[in-house]
Amino acid sequence: MSGATHLYAIAIGSNRPHGRFGRPPQVVESAIARLDEDFGLFDASLILLNKAQGGAGRDFANAVALVESDLDPPEMLRSLKKLEREFGRRRGRRWGSRVLDLDIVDWSGGRWRSRSLTVPHGAVAERAFVIEPLASIAPSWRLEAPLTARHLAHRLARRRPRR
Repeated sequence: MSGATHLYAIAIGSNRPHGRFGRPPQVVESAIARLDEDFGLFDASLILLNKAQGGAGRDFANAVALVESDLDPPEMLRSLKKLEREFGRRRGRRWGSRVLDLDIVDWSGGRWRSRSLTVPHGAVAERAFVIEPLASIAPSWRLEAPLTARHLAHRLARRRPRR
């Protein structure tokens, strides 16, 4: 442990119901409550419903939570993977359906890179289902200096086809 308290942006997703927690939006809501118990919730976005990407099949419920922790990124990742398993997540296809998916989007400690983890998450700037919830609770969060979550959300919104 590093001893310093950091703020983590955690992406939360679900596209499979859970026997105890219910449908994906309730799974995400339960995961937010659990993050609050385990780490101390600073803030959480509203839960959004999004179309599945890749081969995931079912649509997703997504949110972003800001949590406080003195864990370093590898320790935080281990804690998040343990929580996923407690919610019934099993290893499977990379883009397959899942009860719970928790990803470290970024943290207040700067860049982190190891063989198994890169923070900030490499594809975050292209994922509206992460950027929009993050921008709603932390619009000034800088993911790609000098760009904030608000800037990236605006950029992604301009790219979307109009209906």
